Amino acid sequence: MMRCATLKSSASWHRVQARCTALAAVFLASIALVIADEPLPADRSAFQVYQQAKSAYERDPEEAQVAWQFGRACFEWAEFSTNDTQRATLAREGIGACENAVEQEPDSAAAYYFLGMNQGQLARTMSLAALKLVGQMESHFAKARELDPEFAFAGPDRNLGLLYLEAPGWPVSVGSRSKARSHLHKAVELAPYFPENPLNLMEAYQRWKDTELLRRELKDWERNLEAARKQFSGARWRSSWPEWDKRLEVLKERLANAPPDLRSPRARG
Repeated sequence: MMRCATLKSSASWHRVQARCTALAAVFLASIALVIADEPLPADRSAFQVYQQAKSAYERDPEEAQVAWQFGRACFEWAEFSTNDTQRATLAREGIGACENAVEQEPDSAAAYYFLGMNQGQLARTMSLAALKLVGQMESHFAKARELDPEFAFAGPDRNLGLLYLEAPGWPVSVGSRSKARSHLHKAVELAPYFPENPLNLMEAYQRWKDTELLRRELKDWERNLEAARKQFSGARWRSSWPEWDKRLEVLKERLANAPPDLRSPRARG
């Protein structure tokens, strides 16, 4: 009996471990969403920005702004990596630069923000062990939020919201629907015209099958759309709008085919 119980317990543990690994894989596949940021200037490539920022950092490593700007450039160039080795190398460069920036200027929201972003890049190269980085990302985005909640168009709340949305829940990781809802909503409140913010919130509502709140947010977004197109116009944002428009059309299509939300207000909350 003892041996059977032990085998049963072992089998249960392996099932839990496999489920954790699967959840981690889903999270890591979507972690790029968490670290979304404004695009590069249209006249420069990510590699050019990286080279210039690295040269500046090597000349003046003790300047906090130079350090976090190099950290951002590492993240941007890592987005074009063709393998995990290259991505991890760039991420570690960015982490080191941003940690240096935090040491030089502890009140720099940008330094904490891009530290979290580069940790996200590093996490993408790891398996289940990457989950240990999630708590660090959460802490650094929270610190950036404390220092400057409006940085990068409410980037700290946007990233925290997506982190809580995409991460596995307890006891595997920090995932939380209530926290995701709170931070995604706050990002919209702080920067309602930045398309990523309302789109992220609406996509979360669609995932949760909360059609009533999705319809409400969609109406608000359509009222703001003209102003948003004016604010985020020009070459810098031209490549982003087709993707944003596509995401909006997908939401509209899914909403049109969705059954009515029959849950009570308490259940939706």
